Amino acid sequence: MPTVSFLVKLSFMPAKDIYHDVVVHALTAEGWRITDDPLSLSFGGKDLYVDLGAERDTIAAEKSGYKIAVEIKSFLSPSIMRDLEGAVGQYEVYRSVLLELEPDRLLFLAVPQRVYEGIFTERFGQLILQRVKIRLIVFDEQQERIVKWIS
Repeated sequence: MPTVSFLVKLSFMPAKDIYHDVVVHALTAEGWRITDDPLSLSFGGKDLYVDLGAERDTIAAEKSGYKIAVEIKSFLSPSIMRDLEGAVGQYEVYRSVLLELEPDRLLFLAVPQRVYEGIFTERFGQLILQRVKIRLIVFDEQQERIVKWIS
């Protein structure tokens, strides 16, 4: 009996971060319009999904709005260093692809205030932010608001 084989391309949507809805509420409260949830990127046969794409209208005289992509990270594992390594690596991959596909869209890493006040205010975290040039959105998960934007 002949065998039939099928080649199936599996595509999956990553699970949403536990703070996904918190960040959506915080951004919309500041006047951002969520345009993509998630923001899908395809480059070189690879598919990537940044958590959110958002736009904010700029001064009416300008023709285009301000666009961002937001990757949300909770930093809930037992190792904050492992979480940091993963977040920085993912941020760099997304930024590289965004520079090719949508160079006018800025990438931000969204983290809870406790993470910012922990690792990112320490000397080590400051080094990583400066060397890798990570843009941060710091949010208060209880009040569902943005506390700080760091570019």
